[in-house]
Amino acid sequence: MALPDFEGWAIFVAVIEAGSFAGAADALGLSRATVSKAVARLEARLGTTLIHRTSRRIAPSEAGRAALARARRMLDEGEAADAEAAAGSASPRGPIRLAAPMSFGVAHVGPLLPAFAARYPEVTVDLHLSDARVDLVGGGFDLAIRIAELADSSLRARRLCAVKRPLVAAPAYLDRHGRPGHPRELERHLGLLYTNLPQPDLWRFRHPRLGEAAVRVPGRARANNGEVLLPLLLAGEGLAYFPDFLVWRELAAGRLEEVLPEWRLPDIAAHILMPPGAARPARVELLIDHLVRALARPPWRAAGAGP
Repeated sequence: MALPDFEGWAIFVAVIEAGSFAGAADALGLSRATVSKAVARLEARLGTTLIHRTSRRIAPSEAGRAALARARRMLDEGEAADAEAAAGSASPRGPIRLAAPMSFGVAHVGPLLPAFAARYPEVTVDLHLSDARVDLVGGGFDLAIRIAELADSSLRARRLCAVKRPLVAAPAYLDRHGRPGHPRELERHLGLLYTNLPQPDLWRFRHPRLGEAAVRVPGRARANNGEVLLPLLLAGEGLAYFPDFLVWRELAAGRLEEVLPEWRLPDIAAHILMPPGAARPARVELLIDHLVRALARPPWRAAGAGP
């Protein structure tokens, strides 16, 4: 029985992640010739091209893209086995790639990292901030924080905290334009629209007795990040539904006012998503536990911004 070429697969993954043979050689502490020969050996063994090479760039072939996620999982399993065998005899070390939404990452993930770094000095965190939905497996991420209703998928999820989405406006805006009593009145108002949604201008509400209502709101401004709209909101240029972690201070101080409090947009939650498979390196499990503990009662809950 022929054993899998684990070294070849590890080098193949390193080449793709580094974007070049030279970069992979530097990252692995190998010569470029060794890296090139390992990939060539793997391709010869498989009878297919895994990486297309030009004078300027490399790119995975179709077969390479199909094999990449499985190769990463294989390496993760191996690393987890190493970590389990070495548990108790060595401190965790190595990189963690974490993706998070921009505003949530800046306000509530970044401040949690110093304590983690102090406790585990040999672990490095590569934090990728974007409101766009990342591909965990294709992007090589260990973890992602996602704030949304989760679609069915093969990804594993662990809940962090609830996220409410109140409809809010500055008192000055409501004084000028009136305080709506029903969602249908929002058709005559100005919305500040978050565009990382399938239909940013279509707002769907639920009432405990009156059922559901959907309304299209004219857009005063649009952006693919909610926080950038906050100055417009505070200046009285429109109303918006914002996650509570962005507006809890303004609501508490009276700079913003909740609109239609009995008509609610469905609550969502922040989750940690993980690639499929049970095995993860110990350092990744430690970061998951750190985030779960810290965000079990987040600051906007402790400050009294809702249950």
